[in-house]
Amino acid sequence: MAADGYDLDFLPTPVPLPLPSQAVRELTYPRFTVLLDPARRLAAVTGVNIDGGMLREVPRTGDWRLDPRVDEDQQAGAAVYARNDLDRGHLVRRRDPGWGDAAEARAATEATFYYPNAAPQAAGFNQSKELWLGLEDHVIAYAESTDQRVSVFTAPVLGDEDPPYRGIRVPLRFWKVAAWEGPDGLASAAFLLDQSDLIDLADGLRAAPPLGGFRTFQVPVAEVGELARIDLGVLEGADVLPRRTTVRPVARVPLTTTGDIVL
Repeated sequence: MAADGYDLDFLPTPVPLPLPSQAVRELTYPRFTVLLDPARRLAAVTGVNIDGGMLREVPRTGDWRLDPRVDEDQQAGAAVYARNDLDRGHLVRRRDPGWGDAAEARAATEATFYYPNAAPQAAGFNQSKELWLGLEDHVIAYAESTDQRVSVFTAPVLGDEDPPYRGIRVPLRFWKVAAWEGPDGLASAAFLLDQSDLIDLADGLRAAPPLGGFRTFQVPVAEVGELARIDLGVLEGADVLPRRTTVRPVARVPLTTTGDIVL
């Protein structure tokens, strides 16, 4: 598969891919990279470069498929998502790498449908999940006044407490870190999605009634590193949250609208 993958020099300040503590398999695609944990059959890290000034509206094309470079028993394929209320949740969103000329944009968006770029998420949309999906758009809009480029890293928290199901363990939390070049240099913001209240294994893995729904928080970048056991490198020192809040120590910020986001 001809693909350059995530570019650490995409922003004026070099930003290497976050480094997981466990052994991973590096898979490159057009403008993004997946670091796959073969033991968990899910991504430990994904990283994508987004050029907000060159994004295209590309028709939704592509079908979910296994990556031929990886053994089938090392990626979570169609059987995980059959006959239940689990969604194939894109980690790198379909539209994120879809920039440049039309052919490049189409190839990049179609590549997001390889199973290493998916993770099981409880089905159904509500305000919090819509907010989670819109975080990158909000960061891109914020960055338009400066560089119009954003690098985004997303993955499930591969926790020991994740419940077993069909040969995998279903992640209860997901993390996202966005990085861009601000007026004062590199800036980053971290977010956490918690779907613990929606996962119920008692009835064939059904989404529980959305009483609490998907809970979304802005958190310190360092907290993501600790939870996911990954080295976020320069992203920790670039965190905007400690600079913008008077609360010490910095706590989680519950998000209900984009107006709650600290950038």
